[in-house]
Amino acid sequence: MVLLKTPEEIERIRESSRIVAEVLKLVGSLAQPGVTTAELDRIAEEYIRSNDAEPAFKGYGWDKKNLFPATLCTSINEEVVHGIPSSRELRDGDLLSIDVGVRKNGYYGDGAWSFAIGRVSDEKDRLLRVTREALMKGIEQARVGNKLHDISAAIQKHVELHGFSVVRDLVGHGIGRMLHEEPSVPNFGKAGTGIALENGMTLAIEPMVNSGTWKVSVASDGWTVYTADRRPSAHFEHTIAIINGNAEILTRTD
Repeated sequence: MVLLKTPEEIERIRESSRIVAEVLKLVGSLAQPGVTTAELDRIAEEYIRSNDAEPAFKGYGWDKKNLFPATLCTSINEEVVHGIPSSRELRDGDLLSIDVGVRKNGYYGDGAWSFAIGRVSDEKDRLLRVTREALMKGIEQARVGNKLHDISAAIQKHVELHGFSVVRDLVGHGIGRMLHEEPSVPNFGKAGTGIALENGMTLAIEPMVNSGTWKVSVASDGWTVYTADRRPSAHFEHTIAIINGNAEILTRTD
């Protein structure tokens, strides 16, 4: 069941999303060679809590014996998503994806951004650009009068046009009082299909794009997702609300 949000609820999601965007901007500015992902995680948690909010990912999960242990998901190079922060130092040429969720006043925001660490290869640079463009093309389709999979098809078309592939085992999602709500928002699909988009929908749209195959595997830690061929992956995500017929990005700071 898709829950349409009132203007008051959207404002609460906007507040959580604002903190998400600020965290991504902060940790992105600090992500450089020699910095550990654990350091970035500590800074992110401190910032979130200083805003009277809670990290949404910390303690999240279905397996009570293996709940996610950190504030950020930090995924490097061939790690697609859900990488666990550690003492690993970033290196020149790495591609780092940072995903963060925030809960404040009972509502969630969710966002992700991928960063070039130092000087990256041409392939990684192009992957970053195309994935970011695909996100925006998907968001452009999030408007009243369209169907859900118009978002999906726009993302898939742009990604595949540039010779990359969209991950199919992981999807975007609705968001609100819960971090993951209906509907699922795949990054592939047929235009003109899926549920009708309506005012009051709040969605986390998040293309995960691989340089090679779309297939992935999960590490022994139960969280980190890798590309099956170990080629690089990028991930960008915005929380959006459909207001007055069009998408408004809630995780934008500019």
